[in-house]
This record gives sequence, C-alpha cells and structure tokens, in this order.
Amino acid sequence: MPVDSLFPRLEPLLPSVGKPIQYVGGELNATVKDWDAVSVRWALMYPDAYEVGLPNQGVQILYEVLNERDWILAERTYAVMADMEAVMREHGISQFTVDAHRPVGAFDLLGVSFSTELGYTNLLTALDLSGMALHAVDRTDDDPIVIAGGHSAFNPEPIADFVDAAVLGDGEEIVLAISDIVREFKEEGRPGGREELLFRLAATGGIYVPRFHDVSYLPDGRIEKVVPNRAGVPHRVTKHTLMDLDAWPYPKNPLVPLAETVHERYSVEIFRGCTRGCRFCQAGMITRPVRERSIETIGAMVQNGLEKSGMDEVGLLSLSSADHTEIGEVAKQLGDRYEGTNTSLSLPSTRVDAFNIALANEFSRNGRRSGLTFAPEGGSERLRKVINKMVTEDDLVRTVTAAYSHGWRQVKLYFMCGLPTETDEDVLQIGELAKRVIEVGREVSGRRDIRCTVSIGGFVPKAHTPFQWASQLDHETTDERLRKLRASVQSDKRFGKAIGFRYHDGKPGIVEGLLSRGDRRVGRVIEAVWRDGGRFDGWSEHFSYERWATKAAEVLADEPVDLDWYTVRERTHDEVLPWDHLDSGLDKEWLWEDWEDAIDPDGAVEVDDCRWTPCFDCGVCPELDLEIQVGPTGKTLLPLTVV
Repeated sequence: MPVDSLFPRLEPLLPSVGKPIQYVGGELNATVKDWDAVSVRWALMYPDAYEVGLPNQGVQILYEVLNERDWILAERTYAVMADMEAVMREHGISQFTVDAHRPVGAFDLLGVSFSTELGYTNLLTALDLSGMALHAVDRTDDDPIVIAGGHSAFNPEPIADFVDAAVLGDGEEIVLAISDIVREFKEEGRPGGREELLFRLAATGGIYVPRFHDVSYLPDGRIEKVVPNRAGVPHRVTKHTLMDLDAWPYPKNPLVPLAETVHERYSVEIFRGCTRGCRFCQAGMITRPVRERSIETIGAMVQNGLEKSGMDEVGLLSLSSADHTEIGEVAKQLGDRYEGTNTSLSLPSTRVDAFNIALANEFSRNGRRSGLTFAPEGGSERLRKVINKMVTEDDLVRTVTAAYSHGWRQVKLYFMCGLPTETDEDVLQIGELAKRVIEVGREVSGRRDIRCTVSIGGFVPKAHTPFQWASQLDHETTDERLRKLRASVQSDKRFGKAIGFRYHDGKPGIVEGLLSRGDRRVGRVIEAVWRDGGRFDGWSEHFSYERWATKAAEVLADEPVDLDWYTVRERTHDEVLPWDHLDSGLDKEWLWEDWEDAIDPDGAVEVDDCRWTPCFDCGVCPELDLEIQVGPTGKTLLPLTVV
C-alpha cells in the first residue's frame, strides 16, 4: 500500500520555523523510489541537525549501498530543531524523511548512526514523533525495527531499552544481510511477528538484540553477569569488518546539500583502521586492522566525486591520513592532476611524526594555505608516553619550524585535559609548548604575526580501550587546571596575544562519560532528561549539566550507583564491564596489560605501531581471521585532461 508524502501538510508550516531549507530535501544525487516497487524499506537517521548530519560519511555510504539494490529503498531523516518539533506536535505531523517526506513509522527498519553518545536524547524525540513506543518491548509488529550503529554502538547498553538491535563495526555488508533476512521474513508472511524477526537477526551472531540478554547485578552495584535468555542466541556478538575497501568505493554519488553544512567538501576515506595504539582512542582500537585503499581507487573516487558534486575541495580522510603508505604519491599525483584548477586538497589533523613539508606543499599547491593542525594530545613528554602518543617536544618544534619557514603563519594544536596520571604541571606544559612554537615561528620567519591556537578537549574514557578502567577527572578539577593554564599564558606579555585558547568546561565530558561507560540503568536517566526537555546535548547552547545531574540523582536514588560511580570511579581487573559480551576482536587481557603499562610507576611503557613491527597480540587479527592490508602498490594515477 502506498505511503503518502507529508509534504503537502508540512510545506505551509515551513515559513514559521528557522532554516526551513533543512527539511525540504531534493539535494543533488538524492534518491526517491517507488514505495510499492520494493520489498524492504530503510529510514536512516543521523541523530543531529541536518547541517551536521548530511555530510556524515557513514549515512551517505549506507544510503547509497542500499539504494543500489532495486528491491531496497532507503531514505534519510535528521533530528528536528525545537521550533520544528513544536510545530509538528501542534499539527500532528510525524517524524519524516527528507527524501520523500514519508512518515518514519511506516518503514521496516530505522537505522540510527551514533558518532557520539550525546545524540541519545535526539533518538527519543524521533521515536516519539514517529508515534512509536519509546521502549522496544512495547512496540508492535507494525513498528520499524530500530537498529543502532556507529562508534557509540560498541556500548549500546545505555540505550538498550530504546533500540531493538545494535550492530558493531562496518555497515556496508551487514545492512544488506539484514535486508535479506527482513525480505525473507516478509515473503514467508511474517511468522512469529516481531519477536521471530529479532531472533533471526540475533541468531546470526553479528547483530545484538538486548532483549535476548539478561543483566544481573551484585549488591555493590557492579554487574554480576550478562547472559542470553533464549536458546540459539550467542553469548558474544561480533563486530563486522569490511576487508576490501577498493570493492566498495562509496560514496559514488555524494549528496550536495541545499543548506550550509559543517563540511563543504567531497571526502574520500583513504584507509580504515589505525594501529598507532593511542590508549585513549576508541576509534583506533575498534576499527582495527588497517585496510588501505589503493592509489588508483582514491584517484577514481576523487575524479568521480568532483564530477558528480561540483565541489572544489577534497578531504582525504582517515584516523591518521598521513600514515597511508603512499600518501606522498597520492598527494603529488592528485596535485599534478588538478594543478591550475580551483580544486584544493585537504588533510585533516595530521600526526607530527608523519608530516613533512613536501606533503604540506602538495596540499597547498592551488594557492589555499590554511592553518596546519597537529594533535600532541598531552602537554608533557611524560604524559604523551602514558597515552602512547610517541611524539617528542623536539619532533613538534622541528615540524612547526619547517612549516613557519615555508610560509605558514598559523598552527593549531589539539590537547586533552584529564588524562590518567595527569597533574597540574602536565597541563601547564601545554602553555610552555605553545610559547616555544611561537618563539621558533618568529625566529625562522622573521615576522611577528605568527599565531598558535591551542584547542583542549576533556578526556572521556571509552569502552574497548586500555583506558576503559580509568577514573575520569571531575569537572571542578578540569576547570581549575584550564584556568591556571590560561592565566599562565596570558600573563606572559611576549606570547599572550599570539596564543589563542579554545576549550569547553568539564561538565559535558562528565555526561559523555556517564553515557559512554554506562549500563542499562543509565537508560532511565536518559529518558528522564529527555522528558524534562533534554535535546541536542552535543550543542553547548542546549546542554544542561544541572538537568543531567538532577535527573541522575532522582532516578538512581534507590540504586547503589550514582553519577560519580559511573564517571570518576576507577574499575578493577575482575569487574564485568557492560560491554564485555560485545566482541570488538580486542583481547581484554591485552587491554588490561596495556593499561598497566600506561600507569607503570617506573614510567609508562610505549608500544609501537604493529604495521611496521611484529604483532603485539591485541587479538583482532587471529580472533576475527583478519589481517593488516597496506601498500605500497607501486601503481600510479594516469593524468586527466583537465578542461
């Protein structure tokens, strides 16, 4: 039965809301299919505003992979702003897709991609606006199956009440496998209803269905065990890893936004995974092993993407792009190919020890010389060893000296505050490092207009990392350390005006910490915050720490746990962690040994990158039957005739 578009009802209301363009759809390369011509229908959600969600690579890739199949339809939906939510509630308009403005509740599946835990309240808004029960157990056979994915799905326990299922890892292949299961189930006449479909998904071993696992707790609040409650449901759920990136060169038809978005560029992921072993970095740990795209595929993707989108900037993305084994050749040959055009190449945040001026010059060849961004992460050499960021102060100074001497005027440095074993002195070292950067910049350039921006984020311990056991620094101490740092820099008349500061206070990090390492009891806090008006918690203007702290205290009043228990408490070796039954491939004992290496009282033990050294037994390759895939391939890009 066809599902009507909500647009005729929506359109007259759009002039009454801010940025109505974000709800209109119709972007270049968007896909609208005949509802009745397909057998499986997906709504894909990025739980943030259109301007943040549209450029998201993950959603764009899945949107295209699904729509390439003639029997599947996929449309996109984003979080609506508060004014739009009010209008929709007043006029009884459901959460809708931007492609054909169909009600989200009519689809077979709602796939939600979480890059950050701070999008959880936006999920609840979308579910409620769709007319669906917030709690998965209360949904009917007519409701979509709600599936969480993205990095935050590696601990989906805080949202276990609200999602029907969660998928760990790469989505390209698993969304098609899920679609196959749904198609077969529908063709058979939906035997056993929703429960049977969820069981079929869970039985694959690669899709986590929280309702089929029971959690019991010890009297002190820790988890006793997590066990399946139904025969045929595996004890552990395994992540998905796409091994041949060249076979999946998406997005082939990048969406071109109608409204301004946070990234106005065509992005090509040049490799996936990272084995640098930074102990704080969840993305690096959960995406192992490294899988590179070949220089030929990168070249073809850039050419195709520029032709299909008309964009003039290409971002070469990965967790550490300068680590691609052929990055020099990629940069030079793309630079040669697009010389004299208005196409520019960009490399996001670069590792100090992987950067060189030849590379930087390639990326600024067409006249765009923006600032350079480096991420030392820790202020002192000692702290960088703790986090396994093997970059010395001399490495950094050498790199920025070269940059300033070759005409760059601005450098941005990214650090974290609140890392394990950190002291006030470690944080004050950030200022000393920034001063040294300005000093050498002035020296080698002979100019006074040298700038350095210091950007500081609060450290949040994450699941599946060696720091998953760490205590989080309380927000009062975080704020005090950052105040001292700012004062020490600004009091120095020689450098104060040349160093810019960007940082948030410590409170959002505490809430993120609650959500990132929380268990199922935290779901009640999320719901209470949402019912009290919590929305867009990742936006400083909408975030309320007081709301989260108050609701956590109310909801957990009868439990042996509280906000501090989830955040500033260090975990012990024998504790069952909420995500232990979710297998990222990493061996828990290896993670624990790496944690002990980090906090070794005799000094942190550093671990090399296993791309270039023997295996360190992290567990991923043998456990998941995978292997690291790196070049060089020795292939070259053929020059294009640029018109």
